[in-house]
Order: sequence, then C-alpha cells, then structure tokens
Amino acid sequence: MWTAPGGDLTEVVNPATEEVIGCAPAGGAADAESAVGAARAAFDDGPWPRMSQVERCDTLARFYDLLAARQDEFAELIVAESGATQPLARFAHIGIAMDHFRFALDEARRRESITALAPQASVAGNGRGSLGSAVTVREPVGVVTAITAFNYPHLINLGKIVPALLMGNTLVLKPSPYTPLEALALGDIATEAGIPAGTINIVTGGAEVGHVLTSDGRVDMVSFTGSATVGAAVMAQAAPTIKKTLLELGGKSALIAREDVDVDMVAEQAALGLTYQAGQGCGLCSRFLVHNSILPAFVSRATAVLKAIGVGDPAEATTQMGPLIREVQRQRVADMVNVAVRHGATVTTGGRAPEHLTKGFFYEPTLLTDVDSHDTIAQEEVFGPVGVVIGFDTDEEAVAIANDSRYGLSGAIW
Repeated sequence: MWTAPGGDLTEVVNPATEEVIGCAPAGGAADAESAVGAARAAFDDGPWPRMSQVERCDTLARFYDLLAARQDEFAELIVAESGATQPLARFAHIGIAMDHFRFALDEARRRESITALAPQASVAGNGRGSLGSAVTVREPVGVVTAITAFNYPHLINLGKIVPALLMGNTLVLKPSPYTPLEALALGDIATEAGIPAGTINIVTGGAEVGHVLTSDGRVDMVSFTGSATVGAAVMAQAAPTIKKTLLELGGKSALIAREDVDVDMVAEQAALGLTYQAGQGCGLCSRFLVHNSILPAFVSRATAVLKAIGVGDPAEATTQMGPLIREVQRQRVADMVNVAVRHGATVTTGGRAPEHLTKGFFYEPTLLTDVDSHDTIAQEEVFGPVGVVIGFDTDEEAVAIANDSRYGLSGAIW
C-alpha cells in the first residue's frame, strides 16, 4: 500500500531537456524506519518466507509477465529519467534485466532448499573409524535493504529485488534520488502480481534514508551499488550490527590491445564502449593499453569514431549518446579532464560540452593521450565518456599497468 511521505515532494528532471517529468517523495529517517518495520514484520510473521519455493516462483513469474507487458512504458520512462538512448534502454536496461530475472527464476525452480549428502566413512591412523554426513540447508537471510544507482536503475533494481524475494527474504529498496520513478513504478506491479504486503517496500530519499537502511538493527543484509567512497561508508554503518554486506562499487577497467590485433576493429569497439550511458558504467573499459607499434593508428581510428558520435536528446531515434545524469556530474567529469590536461595530457577529441546543445547535461566523448598510468585520470573512475590511451611494449608491461589499480571489475584483451 502507498503511504504519505514524511517530507516534501522533489522534482524529477529529464537530464537531456532539464524539464520536470514528475515528482517523488523526499523520504526521511521516519519513512525509512517505517519501511524497515514493515519488512521486518513481513519476514517474522508474514506469509512470504513461509510459502513454498514453487509458490514464490509462481508469484514472481506473474511479476515477470506484467513487466514484460509494460516494456514500452518502461523504455519511455528510462529514456526520460536516466538519459539512456532508445536502443540502450531496450537492450540493456530492460532486456538484460529481464534475462537476469528469467535466469534467477529458472534457477530457483530447479534448486531444492535442502540437500543431503551421502554418509562418508573414514579411518584414522589409529584404526578408529568414523561415519558422518552433511546436510546443506538454504534459508533466507531475513530483511534485505537494497540501495541502487542512477546509471542503470531498472536493471539494478530488479537485479536486487528478484533473487532476494525468490529466496524468501523481504526487502526495502532505496533508489537514487535522481531516478526514483522507475523504482516506484515497480510498486504497483508488485501489488498486481500478488506479492504480499510488506514483502517489498520502496522508500525514496537521500543520505538520511540510506543511513537507516544500513545501520538499523532490524536489517540483516545490505546490498549496495554505487561509488567506492559511499560503499566504504555503507560498510562502516553496517559493521556495528554485523550485517552481511554485498557491495558492487566502481571500476577503472583496462582494455589491452596487442600488436597482432585488427586495429580498426579494436579502436572502434573501445571508443563505442565509452558512449554507453554517456560513460556512466562501472564495468566499462576506460583505460586503453595499446602496443606502441599500433598506438598511432589506434588513436587515429578511435578519435574518428568518437567525433562521429551523434550526441543529443535520447528521445530522438538518431541519437547515439545521451547526457550525464546532472550538472554536478558533468562538472566533475570536466574538472577531471581539465586537471589531466594541466598535467600534460592531450585531448584528441572532446573535452568540453557540445556547443550546439544549450539544454541538458551533455559532454562530448573524449579521448586523452600522453597519460601516465599513475595520473589521477588513469587511476580514478570518471563516470563519464572519457578514455585514456597508454602505450606498452611487452605483454608483461601491459599486465603490470592493468593491475596498477585499486579497482578490479572487468577487463578485455584483444
């Protein structure tokens, strides 16, 4: 059921047009505490954890079918709220989310909650024998709080909701304040699917809400997706109550291009990767480690590809890259590029906001050369459409540069 928020409503802005597309509650600590209380009561006394695995799967299968029937609506909302292009909204935000949903549903249907292993006999050196057996019992953790990011909100929301509920947990979801509408839209669908009251709770708001969800003693587990800085705070807030934590944080992933590659192909793929969700992706490769023998050709081709990218309103079918989520994020990206240039980096393309777009939080796809692997731009996550090129001579050198990072999330070798 929907409840009135304790705070005011906040405007949700389309990052491409800067127009207000809706309003969402600005929840506070009391709202978060109420949501946690509902989830706790639903887990301790409600029907969801006591249903059979088949019953939960059947309920979530209805949830899946209802989502599938409303994909067009969600695609339109994703484009307007998160700034995704139309193809990306349908393929990644929705398509991958639904694939993950189906995979989790199928896994839950085929797995038994209790596994008994056959007795095994053993004989010690003293001739004495023993007989033992083991039983693995899979139980829900309890109340799970899920805090999600603004870049792929629909995908991340479902990626936390579905496995948690399938296993019999109850959940409190807190979306990013920038993208609350995609999360709130799931509430009505969950009710229509027959998910019992209190099983899934959605509370919007900022850091005050997040603090309750990470520190409240009634919460058993926190699942967080976001920056490493906030992830460290989440871990610290969860520590006093010894909660389980699942943290999916930032990345500064490396792509290694050896001398034997098709230079045009790898340069094109590397460049295009920077443009997905305007570079706001933790798993994208943004460090291009290129063998020095092909480095000039790589830079030339990647620069040409990025210059040809159509940047604009993602609601238009011809747009290839949309905006960053807010002005504060665009300014952060610009500041990092400007600092890199002052320290000797060369911009081969981009490095500024597009002059032809007077509205929206756009930033041109950007490629930097003359970068040292220890420079900040090569070490810290930019979360924007910015890539750096670093040369190498041997495989061992490439691996050493790739590993010279505090992050470890993805990578590529060509």
